[in-house]
Amino acid sequence: MNLSMILNVGLLAGLAILPQTGSAENSISGCGNAGYTSGTYTMEHGGLTRTFRVHVPTGYDENKPAPLVTLFHGWGGNENEFLNNKTVREEADRRGYILVAPIGLGSGAPDNTYNSWSFSGSTTGIDGHSRPICDNSLTPDYSYESCAGIKKNSCSWTQCQADDVDFAVALVGEVKANLCVDADRVYASGGSNGGMYTWELGQNPASAQSFRAIAPIIGLPHRAYLDGPGKEGEMPVLLITGTLDNVVPPGAWDDDLFTTTSNDNDRFHYTGATAITKSWADAHGCDITVKASPVEVGYDIPDCRTYCADDTGLPRVLDCRAQMGHSYDLSWTWKLVMDFFDAH
Repeated sequence: MNLSMILNVGLLAGLAILPQTGSAENSISGCGNAGYTSGTYTMEHGGLTRTFRVHVPTGYDENKPAPLVTLFHGWGGNENEFLNNKTVREEADRRGYILVAPIGLGSGAPDNTYNSWSFSGSTTGIDGHSRPICDNSLTPDYSYESCAGIKKNSCSWTQCQADDVDFAVALVGEVKANLCVDADRVYASGGSNGGMYTWELGQNPASAQSFRAIAPIIGLPHRAYLDGPGKEGEMPVLLITGTLDNVVPPGAWDDDLFTTTSNDNDRFHYTGATAITKSWADAHGCDITVKASPVEVGYDIPDCRTYCADDTGLPRVLDCRAQMGHSYDLSWTWKLVMDFFDAH
């Protein structure tokens, strides 16, 4: 995996390591008790100790349910990747959002490099049409030892130690048990590998019920994984990608074909931005027989379009692309993510 996918910003000094105070299996309302404060915590899940960081917004009221965003880092990142960013914390404070950012599992014991999130095709190395997810003649073998009995080829590149979908559901329950969370406003976002995993959380019936909406940043499913939301009813999605991204390229507007990494190291295949947003728009009853319509989102940088042109405000399925590479650009992308979650 190209080093540009490793968006690890390092550990934040001085965080308190606090004991676990609740359990996902016996989740109860966290309203009315002291619960978590901002800091780093651990929980036991699937026989492993998992680490996550919580940001509690200023002005948080333990008796007033607050929206929650779960944040998933990129390949080789950690729980501080988003929460070390000033814009992320300030916007959460201003809007009253609780944030939780866990760390993925690595190639060995928990928290060893390269920490990752597993999603459809990433462990087996097989795409939605039973083909390899990469050109393995041009892509190094990144496969983890934990995937020895699971991978079908050398395209496998994420961990197989634990069920990440089950962990995400348990993590939401853990936070609900310790903070006053609005159960109808739980969201998921992530970048790069974490963005790809965010799609999985929305598509997988085992996790989709836990989330109201998702917002993947520079992350797309592997080729031919085109499922819509994994639950009945609406699940709005905002996709943000970079037109200069050679790691996870979105493809051209109105192009349903898959895309391929074109950096110096890899040739991974991904579902294009048009194809996946068209699939989700169709699931929401929007007209996909016409081209996506431009949408003004209040920021000059991205070009945003939708097939859900009849929606008022920010549409339920929104495809935003900017002239950027494999970068989060959180100075504006995070504000747009928060606007989208506010609207849904």
